[in-house]
Amino acid sequence: MGESSYIRDLINLAMLISGRGSNMDAILAAIRSGRIKDAKPCIVISNKPGAAGLKIASEKYGIPTKVVPSDGLKGWQYDQIVVTTLHEFGVTPESGLVCLAGFMRILSPEFVRQYKMRIMNIHPALLPSFPGLHAQKQALDYGVKVSGCTVHFVDEGMDSGPVILQKAVPVIEGDNEESLSARILEQEHKLYPEAVSLFCEGRIKIDDRRVSIT
Repeated sequence: MGESSYIRDLINLAMLISGRGSNMDAILAAIRSGRIKDAKPCIVISNKPGAAGLKIASEKYGIPTKVVPSDGLKGWQYDQIVVTTLHEFGVTPESGLVCLAGFMRILSPEFVRQYKMRIMNIHPALLPSFPGLHAQKQALDYGVKVSGCTVHFVDEGMDSGPVILQKAVPVIEGDNEESLSARILEQEHKLYPEAVSLFCEGRIKIDDRRVSIT
């Protein structure tokens, strides 16, 4: 098809963090290396001024960053400031993807509805098992033999959105929360970039809550 070949529009990417941003780092590294081809990282937002991931984003990758401190704001009061920032940097519900990478806030229904199936999260368990905080400890306390991680779309529930990808991680005799978390995190750093790549390539199809990869 030569010069008339179809060129896919880039997906404008935003990442929301609260801490070290290791999954953010993994996604940005995948974009830089070409493993994610159709994403343009536009902004990294944190609710915490001291988040280590902000320095990584700006100094290692040259990505704009912005701190939106909570200042006691809850729900949509806070999220509308984040949404305004997303729009300022071109991350819209039509052209963007928002990746939660250790963002320690629950998104309001208003935010989720505006960016329906345009917000991803990664969770350190095989959902729907062990949603919420301390998923690795929950798994160990329950005595499971296999845990893992899940990339999912964000809906209005707690870690309840449609599952995109999952990776199993065996629980080893003698594991504690720290050791299991470390092994799961290794897989998170592979799985999240893969899910972002699939989205940006237009290969994710959603039927109700069933996600298929084309």
